[in-house]
Order: sequence, then C-alpha cells, then structure tokens
Amino acid sequence: MSSDNSTITSCTLYQYQIELNPSLPVGIQRIDFRKGLVLAIQLNNQQVAWVEIAPLSGIDIDSQPITGFSQESLDEVTSQLLSILPSLIDQPLAILANIAEQMSLPSLAFSLSLLDAKLTHRLPVRIENPQTQLAVVPLLYDGMSAHVITQKLQTLSSINSVKIKVAQTSMESEIKFIYQVLAIAPHVTLRLDANRGFSLEQAIDFLACLPKHKIEYIEEPCINPSDNAQIHRQLGIKYALDESLNSSQFDLDLALQQPGLGALIIKPMLLGSLDKLQNMISQAHLAGVRGIVSSSLEADLGISDLRIVSQALTPDEPPGLDTLSAFGKPLLLATSGLSPRLNHQVLQLLTHIGQPQDSGEADI
Repeated sequence: MSSDNSTITSCTLYQYQIELNPSLPVGIQRIDFRKGLVLAIQLNNQQVAWVEIAPLSGIDIDSQPITGFSQESLDEVTSQLLSILPSLIDQPLAILANIAEQMSLPSLAFSLSLLDAKLTHRLPVRIENPQTQLAVVPLLYDGMSAHVITQKLQTLSSINSVKIKVAQTSMESEIKFIYQVLAIAPHVTLRLDANRGFSLEQAIDFLACLPKHKIEYIEEPCINPSDNAQIHRQLGIKYALDESLNSSQFDLDLALQQPGLGALIIKPMLLGSLDKLQNMISQAHLAGVRGIVSSSLEADLGISDLRIVSQALTPDEPPGLDTLSAFGKPLLLATSGLSPRLNHQVLQLLTHIGQPQDSGEADI
C-alpha cells in the first residue's frame, strides 16, 4: 500500500541500556555499556516501523565524558522527542522528513529521515550486493590473541579488508601486531584508524615501518588534521576523515581539494539526515573519494538499518559494522514469521501517544 496519503496514528518511545563485553573503543576511550532509544511509528494503514536513536556520547569506563563524537546528549534527544511526538498524531507522514531537515540534533535528524524512508519504501527491501553489504570488515586491535584474530579473519569471504585500531598502545607493539595479522592473512589490506592519536612525526615514523602497498588508508592519523596531507606527500599513503566530519568547522569542499584524501567515514548517527548523507557521498564520489558507512556502536536494530543505508548509498563499499558481538542482548527477537519483534526485556517504555500499542511486530 502506498504511504503517500498516510497519517501517523501512534508514536511509542522506549529507552535501553545494554552491557558491552568486551568494552568497545570510542576513539582512544572505551565504553562498557550502550544507551539509546527506540522510536516506533504506526500509520493509519497499519504500517509500523522502528528506528534506533543512539548518539555516541555519555561517559567512558573511567567516568570521563566521551569526546570527539556526538555533540548532543541522550537526554537532549529524549527531551526533544518528548516535545515533538504529541504534535505528530494525525499528521501526514511527510512531516517526518520535514522535521528531519530542520532538526539541529544529527542523531534525531538521521533517525526521523530513516523512519520516513522506511515507511515510504525508499530503501532497498533486501541486500542486493551480499558480497559487500553482508560482509564484515573485521575490527582488530593490539592485545587480541592469535586465536581471536584467526576467528575474526575466518569471516572474510568476498572482501579482503581489515580495520585495525592504532595509536592506542606503543608503536612497537602495534607494528608487531599488524605484522602478526598479515602473517595470519597475507592477502588482506589494511584500514588503519588512529583517531588523531599521532603527531605528524609519529605518524610518518609508524607508517614507514609498514608495507605501504598493504594500506588502503589511515583514518584521522594526526592530532592536528591539517597535517594529514603531509603524510600523503611524504609517503604516498592516503588518509580518511571520520571525526573531522562531525566538526562545526568542517568544510567538505575544502577537504575534498586536499591531496591524499582517500575516504570519508560516514557515521549517519553523527551526521544527520539521509539527504545530507547522500549529498556528502555524491560530492565525495565526484572528487574520486570513497564513502564508507560506519557504525557509531549501535545495537542490532541500528546495525541492521545501517546495512540497508549502505546498500542504498554506497552499494560497492563494505560497511564498517563489526561491533555487535560485544552486545549482551539484542533489541530485536527473531520470530517464526517474516517480521522480527521488539525485545521488551531490554526496553523501558518512556511514552506512548495515540492509538493503543500494537503487538510489537514491524512491517519494516
């Protein structure tokens, strides 16, 4: 059924907190739990869709504020939603896209635009490029045992990339770790991620010890991002931008003119609406720069949606989504039917507005 003339009949907002084991890296910090929201919208044609809303902010395992990622807090997003939801009832579905484009909180702008895209059937209904979109780029970091490395590399089938966190321990240890990975899987290429952990001199010294032909790019190599292009000038190694995209001072046109930029790491939860993401990726492609969809450590609902977003926006690029194994519980439960159900054991109801709640199954 077309949703063009559909109206919103109910909105349900939940929150969750899920423990992570092991803890996951957020830049040079780590977190051992993940908090977020799930928003369900039902239409007058009985369609239901959910989205996860999880800004990457809060505190780390040392009770320090997470820096360099989402600039909005979960409390801000929750408060904004609680003020918006009552005004959605009996409104046309198009209101979701309108609010998303005006929204200043990126996580909410993305999630509302995603809800609109789901309910108007503007996203792929299935993964059409399983070789790339269902593949997992393994996330590795110094300290993993050979057994764990081997297990993760066994997931490689149609792709030959691994992502390795660097600038977190000692250079000597991380270089040794990278050569250990290459010894186990000599065919792989490397996506290194420094999270702005190196000075220019450290980055050059570090990369000079590695086989250049094996490096696809290094994400955010330098403490001072203006030094990144110098790495390419001196070593011929490309760099990628991640945290930089989230800065209020970021200038995409200027960034795309810099020598050596190889990829934009697109974290939708941090950047905004689907239209904004599409425009950013299109500009990058025109400049010969890759766009790679990456997670912001979402739970399973968010990761599933990111696969579909990646299929729609970057169908030839395997997304970076290897973070789910740390989550102790899922947001979605498989059923004997076609549609999953929400896992109410991990969800706390915050508000329900409109018609009575449905049984918890979604069409999308």
